[in-house]
Amino acid sequence: MAKGYWVALVEVKNPDGYKNEYVAGLPTALKKFGGRYVTRGGQTQVPEGSSKSRVVVLEFPSYQAAVDCYNSPEYAPLKAARKAHAQADIIIVEGYDGAQP
Repeated sequence: MAKGYWVALVEVKNPDGYKNEYVAGLPTALKKFGGRYVTRGGQTQVPEGSSKSRVVVLEFPSYQAAVDCYNSPEYAPLKAARKAHAQADIIIVEGYDGAQP
């Protein structure tokens, strides 16, 4: 089964609020749905197109788990906190589980 991912491009407007109200509560929601960080705002280059200052990728055991986490009651208050302290583009995508070159 292919994994699911959240790809988030984030511009933080209020670092303290973002850290204390969003990031601090995120592990509880992620744990329930099997989510884990793949990237968490490390070094970034944008050789083409545009991005925001932070790129976060979260991996879930399935696409459905990624969707369920985003729509869950556990994530709802965190989503509101994120929106209060940052601007984000979030994409939920199914991983590729086929043959590789």
